[in-house]
Amino acid sequence: MTEAELFDEWPERYESWFRTTIGRLVRQVEGAAVSDLLDPHPGERVLDAGCGTGIFTTDIIAAGAMVVGLDISRPMLQRAMSKTTPLTFSAVQADMRRLPFAGGTFDKAVSITALEFIEDAQAAVNELFRITRPGGYVIVATLNSLSPWADRRNAKTRRGQRHILENAYYRCPADLLACSPHPAVVRTAVHFQKEDDLTTALGAEDRGRLLGLDTGAFVAVRWQKPASVGPAAQQSPPR
Repeated sequence: MTEAELFDEWPERYESWFRTTIGRLVRQVEGAAVSDLLDPHPGERVLDAGCGTGIFTTDIIAAGAMVVGLDISRPMLQRAMSKTTPLTFSAVQADMRRLPFAGGTFDKAVSITALEFIEDAQAAVNELFRITRPGGYVIVATLNSLSPWADRRNAKTRRGQRHILENAYYRCPADLLACSPHPAVVRTAVHFQKEDDLTTALGAEDRGRLLGLDTGAFVAVRWQKPASVGPAAQQSPPR
């Protein structure tokens, strides 16, 4: 099964999980973390690389940004398009490791829970930097290897249980920071567990945020591309 075929079967299962009680809370806290780092503004050109069904894309559009959603799966993109309008959202089917855009095309680039399926994380981050204008933001969010959520998923894999993340690449905050030499802001979210009731989950999230814990299930990093770069620096950072 190809990567595209893997995700082609997933749109409804993916969306239905976010309609559960714990899924809605995960969506809320992850979306808040991304919005805070991305800080989208009206008229900005934003690439959402690995946009999936547009779960988080709609937040960026709601802020007034013009979004290009890129995904390897056509059914995923079709679901995203059903939630948006052509005036604010353009869909592109492509691999985020080889972005079909000229350098500096976008004001900001974001990728949310797509890096788990890419072995060479630095190559993907390099591409996001390439297509972002000088001074723009690059935000990458993925599943945190330091989280109990990752431990539980890895245990399922060891037991031979099939699941969408059985071959995922989990990364910790330090792993993401190592993908670029530029200064960055990093944070984690989802400090509660899947089995927690709503009250317990909200309390755990508040504690994790106040303490600045690095063990949340969701880790996000924001870099700013240097505003003044020479011709050599326009290329992808050295690997």
